[in-house]
Amino acid sequence: MSVLPCHDLSAANWLQTSDRPWNQLVTLGPAGYDAYARLRFIPDPTHPGQSEGDVDFDPGPDAPSENDQMRSALTLLTTHTTTERCYFAIWDGWGLLPTDKTTARLQLPNRNYFLFDGAVADLGDGAQWNRVLSGPAGAWPSGPDPAFVWPADRTWCLTKDVDPHYATIAASSVAITALLNHPGLDIVPADLAEEPLHYL
Repeated sequence: MSVLPCHDLSAANWLQTSDRPWNQLVTLGPAGYDAYARLRFIPDPTHPGQSEGDVDFDPGPDAPSENDQMRSALTLLTTHTTTERCYFAIWDGWGLLPTDKTTARLQLPNRNYFLFDGAVADLGDGAQWNRVLSGPAGAWPSGPDPAFVWPADRTWCLTKDVDPHYATIAASSVAITALLNHPGLDIVPADLAEEPLHYL
């Protein structure tokens, strides 16, 4: 498959009509799934008010990027869905604009996104994204980090807002258990009733 712009918002209606408060929707994802987990890109804060500069964490020069880590998680999730087709919501604040001016724009409170479809494998393909998005040269060699990714059958959803140090994955209990056992990712269970600590 290849990344293509969506020209209507029907695939994203479920996010637009969600009754979750917007800040929870864009950080913890949509409600209604069996289980949730957080993919941490750096460790959680150890106390309220901590800044990211105070984290004792050195992943090393060969550590996978956030995009790489999300792609690893999503690749596992493809084994828990019935379709290859996925939707990607890309935040409009990155300075990237669709090359197709009729690309659908998903509007949530305090956040706007451009909507595309493709396959999970397209996530890290910079050439695909350079074809559908224009912006600063070389800014996204592996493609942009998506704010939401979900398959056409909505069996799971990955949510990554611009500020938090993690992405949240909503899925079946079986899929979340598989992610928690993934050896190369820092994934912990998430409880939608508890707001995780955020860095300043």
